[in-house]
Amino acid sequence: MRKIYFQVIAFIMPVCMLLSIESCKKGGFLAPTTTSNLTEGTVFKDSSNTESFLANIYSQIGFPVNVTRFGNGGLDAASDESEVGNTNISLATDWATGTINAGIVSPDNPGAGNGLDAFNTCYNNIRAVNQILKNIHNTPVSAYTKSQITSEARFLRAYYYFVLLEHYGGMPLVGDTLYTYTDQIPVKRSNFTDCVNYIVSECNAAAVALPTTQTGLGYGRASRGSCLALISRTLLYAASPLFNGTTQSAGTLASIVGYPTADPNRWKLAEDAAAVLIGLNAYSLNVDNSTPGKGFQSLFPLRYNTEYILPLMRPQGNDDLEQVWDPPSRSGSGGAFPYQEIVDAFPMNNGKAINDPTSGYDPNNPYANRDPRLDYSIIHDQTSLAIRLGTGFSPVNIYLGTYNGIASGSDAVYAGTPTGYYTNKMLDPNAVSTDLTHNTNRCLPVFRYAEILLNYAEAANEFEGPTGNVYSAIEQIRMRAGLNPYKLPTGLSKDEMRQVIWNERQIELAFEGHRFWDVRRWMIADQTENKEMTGMEITRTNTTVSYKRFNVRKHNFRKAMYLWPIPQGELAKSTDLVQNTGY
Repeated sequence: MRKIYFQVIAFIMPVCMLLSIESCKKGGFLAPTTTSNLTEGTVFKDSSNTESFLANIYSQIGFPVNVTRFGNGGLDAASDESEVGNTNISLATDWATGTINAGIVSPDNPGAGNGLDAFNTCYNNIRAVNQILKNIHNTPVSAYTKSQITSEARFLRAYYYFVLLEHYGGMPLVGDTLYTYTDQIPVKRSNFTDCVNYIVSECNAAAVALPTTQTGLGYGRASRGSCLALISRTLLYAASPLFNGTTQSAGTLASIVGYPTADPNRWKLAEDAAAVLIGLNAYSLNVDNSTPGKGFQSLFPLRYNTEYILPLMRPQGNDDLEQVWDPPSRSGSGGAFPYQEIVDAFPMNNGKAINDPTSGYDPNNPYANRDPRLDYSIIHDQTSLAIRLGTGFSPVNIYLGTYNGIASGSDAVYAGTPTGYYTNKMLDPNAVSTDLTHNTNRCLPVFRYAEILLNYAEAANEFEGPTGNVYSAIEQIRMRAGLNPYKLPTGLSKDEMRQVIWNERQIELAFEGHRFWDVRRWMIADQTENKEMTGMEITRTNTTVSYKRFNVRKHNFRKAMYLWPIPQGELAKSTDLVQNTGY
């Protein structure tokens, strides 16, 4: 039996990083094994060292959606979801603010966000997988365990290739090869088709030997479901407008950054991939009907649940999200801070958009009778949050406005938050930042079942229109959300259903790292991220409460930014590594 606990990722053995961290001097690919008293031979002849080496590859799968990825907010703060966490930071050193939101992304921007984190992290881990595949036969474990480790490693390699694909388009495929400093390392970018096919084929091969779900000590490891989820996401992206009939680039680069010719049948492939995973009947939405939307809120603090297809395991008792997202009065740093634009995306609890004159929306009481997911995703004025009182922890309403023009405390707009909001998504209502007796055993979703339902609905609607199955997939999510009625209007057109699906993805998957990529693959980022972002100021007097939208930051978007630039330092190492258009 494999005795490694994936619930803990703070490994004490330096072997985890020894063979996977150093970058190669040629073309950005990874260095050969470092000379040390721990070599490939000694590492992989020890089963616990081998397990720790694999566990380290797992531990980094969450880096793309890390909420502090750029040091000042993750992808949330680089999109139309949130304002950056520290608004006083220098624009020259903060990538989310200084480059993405300002529209000045370039291959030599400073900071992790210049593409080096995606480039280096992915290729470091791809090389680490290849080291496992090369040496696993030397590890003293059973044939079954070797098969499991090999399959999990191949899934992880496919995952890191997908991360490269969503950032840059087609990137060099290195296969199983381990290069040394003396090798001529090929850095020519593989075409988009080959990259997609490679990810899918590796996932299919890995899925054969893996269990449908992982339980017990295996929870947090790749499963057949994880493989199918990665195929679903990959094929959905591959079918999307950004990568079909590519107009971003000409010549050979056109086949590297996407398919030169659009083909609607790619939506069918994406539909079928999601349907296979749904058809396993191994995963389900977390449902709790005790309170509208309770199943949505209660999902995220649950360490073990039926909805997470692949969780990113966190140490038990973690409070990292609370430290970042809680308001100052709850010992958090507060950011990134949601914009009014994401607040407005949540409908009323009857499912109608707030701009529908029949929805019942009251601009003088804007948070009343809204989709329950709003309260569970965003902290707004008078949200109840736990705080320490003399008798223990109790929920207390938080005030984020001003009183007679003066900020009503450290949490208030202009004092603690530049937008009038804080993030509530995935926070444990019983956890308080820095309080060791009130934190959480939460893990984070890499793939969850709600995404697969949304993947299916989008692909099926694009290929065959709003069928009953499309309605069913969306209505399952709306029912769990606590909307009443949760059923959609009958007779929606394909275009109308598309807007419904886009909105459901925006609010159901908010602050999970999807929005940044969705608006790019839909090719609407030049609309959603090319405008003034706003917040909400609430002013109280002795007799009245008023609400005023105010400008926070103007975002700018250039066409080149649909893809990331290849880091300039990597381009300088070989003329075979070509840059994306516009950089």
